[in-house]
Amino acid sequence: MTTTPDTERLLAAYDAQLRTDAETPSAVRVVRLGPLRLVTFPAGRGFVTYQDLGGADAATVRGFVAAALAHYRADAEVTRAEWKTRGHDHAPGLHDALVDHGFVPEDPESIMIGPAEALAAEVPLPGGVTLRRVTDEADVRAMSAMSDEVFGDDPATSGHADAILRRQERDPDMELWVAEADGLIVSAGRLEPVAGTEFAGLWGGSTRPEWRGRGIYRALTAARARSALARGKVYLHSDSTEFSRPILERSGLVKVSTTTPYLWHR
Repeated sequence: MTTTPDTERLLAAYDAQLRTDAETPSAVRVVRLGPLRLVTFPAGRGFVTYQDLGGADAATVRGFVAAALAHYRADAEVTRAEWKTRGHDHAPGLHDALVDHGFVPEDPESIMIGPAEALAAEVPLPGGVTLRRVTDEADVRAMSAMSDEVFGDDPATSGHADAILRRQERDPDMELWVAEADGLIVSAGRLEPVAGTEFAGLWGGSTRPEWRGRGIYRALTAARARSALARGKVYLHSDSTEFSRPILERSGLVKVSTTTPYLWHR
């Protein structure tokens, strides 16, 4: 990926401000292992992250993977774990070490960053479509059910609604936004201001297939950008699929790197 002074500046801000405890505000506990942060979230979910690997060679990287996996295997409550890689890291042998220890890579996503101001412009909505922020449990469950259906998950068993409701209790600054047509939620997304940083995250974007291509998600993104600016945030960031990346690029975010989650299940 070609870099420019602007993308280098944004990536440096991302590494310095977001790859810290600010990345995991809802963690139950965090254990340090060398440069690694071994995070445990509610509902038995592990998460491995770090600012960098400290120049480790392939043998040391393999040792980090083995030790991290042993940490989660020793906790009977942890049923799955994610190792979050970034494409710009110096991490020799990391892919092979993760796969050899039972981690399965998912599709790479683009790390997108840009000024909130660039996304805050008014975007016209199709007739009959409205935006609002939701907080009530019934609305949160309806929003989550729509997202589950879009991504092919079963709302009855995914547990996503319960997880979001727990997050809402712990993090009142998190905002949930939906677009509706005739009372039906057709698009949704979260805004997650990151305490102690200049950033807010755009997460959970989903739109029903029959409503795509009408500017609804762009309008939902703009509404969240305006809210981020009102909270004093300067930058927005998101890990984007190839579907949402072009939407964010048109709004002014740029791709600064990639991220690939590697998943392990007990």
